[in-house]
Amino acid sequence: MRNLIALIACCFAMATAGATDPHAAAPGAASEHAAAAEPAKSIIPSIKPSLVPSLAAAAQRAKEDDAEVDLSAKIAARLAVMRANQVARAAAAAKARKIAALKKQQQAAAAVAPPPPFHSDTWSYEGETGPAAWGKINSAWTKCGAGNRQSPIDIRDGIKVELEQIVFDYKPSSFSVTDNGHTVEVDVSPGNYITVQNRTYELIQFHFHRPSEERINGKSFEMVVHLVHRDAEGKLAVIAVLLERGKAQETIQAVWNNLPLEKHDTVSPSVVLDVNDLLPERRDYITYMGSLTTPPCTEGVLWMVMKQPVQASPAQMAVFSRLYPLNARPVQASGGRVIKESN
Repeated sequence: MRNLIALIACCFAMATAGATDPHAAAPGAASEHAAAAEPAKSIIPSIKPSLVPSLAAAAQRAKEDDAEVDLSAKIAARLAVMRANQVARAAAAAKARKIAALKKQQQAAAAVAPPPPFHSDTWSYEGETGPAAWGKINSAWTKCGAGNRQSPIDIRDGIKVELEQIVFDYKPSSFSVTDNGHTVEVDVSPGNYITVQNRTYELIQFHFHRPSEERINGKSFEMVVHLVHRDAEGKLAVIAVLLERGKAQETIQAVWNNLPLEKHDTVSPSVVLDVNDLLPERRDYITYMGSLTTPPCTEGVLWMVMKQPVQASPAQMAVFSRLYPLNARPVQASGGRVIKESN
């Protein structure tokens, strides 16, 4: 459109210049230019009156066209923004519906499904986390409530036989003392063994209970020491040494001398102890198959309860009672187990 206007303007300028040429009025040239002047006179009157309005109209139309183009571009941009916003709102609404539907499904499933089993590592000897609840508070401790070879038991009606002697191979060893929150535990260095029933077990640790967990014909003792052993296949054997009031016991005193100041702390002294000093002079014993007396109450444990108690002083027993006045599991059903004892 602008090119057309420029072309018309050029034509108009040329026509105007020819009409006002001074040579056209010269006397000598009148005859020569008469023929040329005559057509010019007939063209100019026909262009001049209509050409100016046409140019103005064309310019106005060009301006309007430009304005229309700008307006169209603005409208298109605005429409694009509106479409983008609409798409975003639709996506957000769809996401909200999906989340609401999922939440509704979860609520429905929770209303139908039973709650997951309670799982905890917390246990004690009294109250809600006491022995009666051990098999319920942790799925790995089901034997504590459902096992049929649990310990301790009230040892009665043992079959008296010629039991083989336990071969003890204990020696002075380094050790560490830990108050684990349930008892005082003594870990000993490797190299201490027992051999019984053609199997060799290594002493891992020993610990204390008050009162004794084992009973013999209904009789309980003031304390007991459990010496825990393990063989190469991971099988466990526990020797129980019953404690009664009497003279001071050297090994127990060495342990008390190195008690931690805080629960769950460990003391590793530079001295050594000889676990042989914990054993009674007579090595007669009672044996049966049972379990650990603390969670996870693992069964398949070989128990050997020494028939002769070992003495410890009242002061030594009082030290432990200040820490743990009661840390004994109640006796469990014997379940028709075979119990054998030395003659």
